[in-house]
Amino acid sequence: MDIPALLAHLPARLSAISIYWATRAPDAPALHEAGRSWTYAQLQHSVESAAQLLRQLDVRAGDRLMVVGENCALQVALIFAAASIDAWIVNVNARLSAREIDTIAAHSSARRMLFLAGASPEAAAHAARLGAASATVDGMGELLAGDLNEAAIAEDTVPGNEQVAALIYTTGTTGQSKGVMLTHRNLLFIAAVSSTLRGLTSSDRAYGVLPISHVYGLASVALGTLYAGAALYLVPRFSVDGLLAALKDDELTIVQGVPAMYAKLLQTLGGADTPLPTRLRFAYAGGSPLAPSLKHEVEKLLGTALHNGYGMTESAPTISQTRLETPRLDDSVGMPIPGVEVRVVDVTGQDVAPGEPGELWIRGPNIMAGYYREPAMTAATMRDGGWLNTGDMARQGPDGALFIVGRTKELIIRSGFNVYPLEVETALNAHASVVQSAVVGRTLADGNEDVIAYVELDPRQPASVAELQAWLAQTLSPYKCPSAIIVMEALPAAATGKILKGQLRQMAQNAR
Repeated sequence: MDIPALLAHLPARLSAISIYWATRAPDAPALHEAGRSWTYAQLQHSVESAAQLLRQLDVRAGDRLMVVGENCALQVALIFAAASIDAWIVNVNARLSAREIDTIAAHSSARRMLFLAGASPEAAAHAARLGAASATVDGMGELLAGDLNEAAIAEDTVPGNEQVAALIYTTGTTGQSKGVMLTHRNLLFIAAVSSTLRGLTSSDRAYGVLPISHVYGLASVALGTLYAGAALYLVPRFSVDGLLAALKDDELTIVQGVPAMYAKLLQTLGGADTPLPTRLRFAYAGGSPLAPSLKHEVEKLLGTALHNGYGMTESAPTISQTRLETPRLDDSVGMPIPGVEVRVVDVTGQDVAPGEPGELWIRGPNIMAGYYREPAMTAATMRDGGWLNTGDMARQGPDGALFIVGRTKELIIRSGFNVYPLEVETALNAHASVVQSAVVGRTLADGNEDVIAYVELDPRQPASVAELQAWLAQTLSPYKCPSAIIVMEALPAAATGKILKGQLRQMAQNAR
């Protein structure tokens, strides 16, 4: 892949995607939602209508436009419309609490808040609480617009595609939400590379269930699909029945999800003994670690390779992914994508020996512009030479493939020994009764740490805590085995499926 040529030909704005395909293939299917479809020409018509509405609502270049909703066609149209007038899109999942919504609105100093109530009862409730008024986008339908924030100050616009396109608030494993500024270049680069590496064509039909309010759903799924002129099947929230129906009725060719989604699919179907008939070309997992045992079962069920990838909001998000032409049998997150450089370093910032674990630094066209209104936080994450410290521990195999060891900040030091939660979670997830797990540290009075595991079990394959402890004792050193295994009906998770470890860490500490 010729990265310099790709970068030179990237358009200036995300909105060029819908314009390009509306001109080149106007009648090709672009979006599908709840039995209704839009061609690229119809999508572009609604983008222009939405842009006109934004101007009427006095949204200016450099303003933050906060869109509260769940995956729907109107959300996609607003992303392109905001891009076309140089506003920053701030997509926020409607399932956040009123306090979380208000916090993001205040921190971003959003000029307007729009609520997409058609696909989300929670968005309707937020709109009612804030007294939002009805407005319409031609071809897409109604939205609800909040009051104008006259105190909002527009940010300066930047020529070319270095202008900020999206402000994405991360869930964060610590519970502290940060506004990540991603430019048009960041997002277009990932959309272009993602669609190219996966060989997307206009005949592909991709499942859009990952929240567009999250960078994985926005850049890799939504923008990556539309960049290739393929069709995006939008779904506001995941259900096993919904996925099964889409595989059968919509003849999906691409599914991208998080490991928890695939685990729920296997749990509902009772395993992988009866493979599903599908038209899938491939499936991808990302957003959290993929256990080899889960990967194997999903591949058996779907009849195709389940590819793995790794990224973060600050890298828009993709850093590495396994390649379609060379499926892997291990737990690698694949090779760094073209154009992205990686370093694995020690605590002094020096490269470690080949194959040794260390902190992962990355550099490339996908690196964020920084954290909004948080210069100190940005400086703490960036390193000299344009490198971004991911905060993850990794090692590289002989072929250059990355293996994630764990989060630097999640490292548990138990009696002087390092325990990486990911290793314990992988061992737990390999047990037939475990749907998913999360391991956290609990600080003791003497400064030592306990290892605490939270597990979600399959009720059809019950296992006792003693059985799980015995299982771990077969594969882990004694100091890595949890002091306590706590069974929960469901682990706390964000709308993306990402387990909220900050909540679990607090629960463990409080229980002490």
